[in-house]
Amino acid sequence: MNQGRSRTDQRGQQGEDLVAQWLQEQGWQILQRRWRCRWGELDLVAQQPTTGAIAFVEVKTRSPKNWDADGLLAITPQKQQKLWRAAQAFLVSFPELATCPCQFDVALVGYRAVSSANGAIAPSLVLQQYLPAAFSPE
Repeated sequence: MNQGRSRTDQRGQQGEDLVAQWLQEQGWQILQRRWRCRWGELDLVAQQPTTGAIAFVEVKTRSPKNWDADGLLAITPQKQQKLWRAAQAFLVSFPELATCPCQFDVALVGYRAVSSANGAIAPSLVLQQYLPAAFSPE
């Protein structure tokens, strides 16, 4: 029986760590990571302190030569609906944030080859694209 997390789960968490760090560098405050409810999981919930805006960030970490446009094609209408429901549950759980403007962002994380000082080449995670207000559930 596998006691640890899967390699995919570890990669996903590393991608989320990278995006969380990037958001903090942009001035955002990370409110929650991997927040779960019956409708699914919100990878990152961040707030812009100056405007109070809340971003529900879906992070997609992909290896090279992936099939789904670096994770973008995985944000289907069904996935958007699940994220919308999870965001609603989050705001019910944190009513003090319910009046804040909200948006759904998507972060696409991938790998690139990086050479070290000794000439070895190793894969390194990189934020390929950050899409603010990527979708609006209807």
